[in-house]
Amino acid sequence: MNEIQDAPEPIEARTLTLERILDATPDKAFKAWTTPELLKQWFAPKPYTTPFAEMDVRAGGVNTITMRSPDGQDMPNTGLYLEVVPNRKLVFTDAFDGVGWRPRSGAPFMVATITFEDAPGGRTKYTAQVQHWSAATARQHEEMGFHPGWGQCADQLNDLVRTL
Repeated sequence: MNEIQDAPEPIEARTLTLERILDATPDKAFKAWTTPELLKQWFAPKPYTTPFAEMDVRAGGVNTITMRSPDGQDMPNTGLYLEVVPNRKLVFTDAFDGVGWRPRSGAPFMVATITFEDAPGGRTKYTAQVQHWSAATARQHEEMGFHPGWGQCADQLNDLVRTL
């Protein structure tokens, strides 16, 4: 006989969300998320930088993005796109290493869903929703500065898309 497992933690306890209104249309915001040379301009909260970005933007495609700290420490991250809806939605995870859907070594951290919705005045309602494997990892991400860091990046994204 199998033991009855505890009920999973509610999704709300494992999810962090950031919303902004961007001063550009969804296609421009999507382009800034999916074009390496544009992404490198806004993706890391300053004074961090993004010296490397390579992306195969399609379901099953891999992205490799490196952030660099002010003291020169590189932090490479690899993600795998689960869903891509041009100009509307990106879903990606760090749960796979990008080679034949092979589970990543170490603990996976998140699944991110980025949406771009039409907003009045040719603007975009931008939502970044990050689901974690547990409430504890969501709290850890929040304590690492999810809202200030992702918020600063959203502001930098907005500054860029205004110019596109």
